[in-house]
Amino acid sequence: MSSLDLVINLGLKATRRLQAAHKPFVRLMRRSARAQEHRAFREDADAIDRQIADLAAGSSPIVVGPWLAEVGYEVLYWIPFLRWFQDAYGVRRERFVVLSRGGMEAAYGELAGTYVDLFDLITPEVLAARNAERRTDIESGGQKQSGMSALDGELVAAARTRAGLEDAVVLHPSFMFKLFRNVWYGNLPLDVLWRHTRYTTQALAPEQKDVPAGIAIPDEFIAVKLYAGPALTASPATRDAARALVARAAQVAPVVLLEADLGIDEHRDFDLERLPGVMSARPLMAARTNLAVQMAIISRARFFMGTCGGLAWLAPFMGIPTVALYDADRLIAPHLFVARHAGAQAGAADFTALDVRALARLQLS
Repeated sequence: MSSLDLVINLGLKATRRLQAAHKPFVRLMRRSARAQEHRAFREDADAIDRQIADLAAGSSPIVVGPWLAEVGYEVLYWIPFLRWFQDAYGVRRERFVVLSRGGMEAAYGELAGTYVDLFDLITPEVLAARNAERRTDIESGGQKQSGMSALDGELVAAARTRAGLEDAVVLHPSFMFKLFRNVWYGNLPLDVLWRHTRYTTQALAPEQKDVPAGIAIPDEFIAVKLYAGPALTASPATRDAARALVARAAQVAPVVLLEADLGIDEHRDFDLERLPGVMSARPLMAARTNLAVQMAIISRARFFMGTCGGLAWLAPFMGIPTVALYDADRLIAPHLFVARHAGAQAGAADFTALDVRALARLQLS
């Protein structure tokens, strides 16, 4: 080995040692930056807790809402969050003026002292259009409510006037979304969510199980609601699998499809009609009461099969065994875990999530 080679090798060796010595410092800096981020997340959560506590103080009526987001977030997070809020701060239900839509009174149960339906304040068509604008302008097309929009403010003002509650404070869904978003993103532990929710089973009262006249619903049936969304795509393979599953279910018991397609949200039901033993409840659906009718039908069903999300989160807590279909779990994974764990802790009915991609792989569809 020449002197030049020796010098080069020694230089390379020294460089490698310097580089190796640098790595622990880089890791330390990254850990420090990450720790600062986590402190900021915890401080944000603590600040929201203080704002929530301030709302609970006193005796003023509390306008709860308005709820403008997807029904899945409402039943899996918002209502359990409200249940925690009442329990944690000893808030009497009489103070709650709940703003939701589509006849969601039954889902709130004993939480709501007063329920105001948004469709009593604004037409379904106008609400759908304004809500679509809100999502585009404020939420980048997403479903959540990260802040009080102009639409929120108008609806709160209308509800205050309707109920004669000009002095009411507002518990807006943005408190819940801000508190839980870093849990969903993995920036805060799930314990933050468990400490701010109360999950319980809640069967509908007999009068809430009444269904409007219009079709003859069998005494024994399976309720089905399948639509395209983040959890279940509209691919040809998924549509074929959905039809095959509904056809198989119809061999067990008659199937009642909870089709709404009222144009008030982005969900579009799969075409599952013209199958033997399958009937549609579409004639029973009106914007003001469609969710109440769907819950009533589910409450009387042998079991419920639906898209993973939405009312599939609620049905097990109503005591109805549920099969939830999905073929894309990237966005629903944390919510699927919460639904399973919360249901197990609360003693809810069986909840079975079925990945329809497995059916195709095993040639079962």
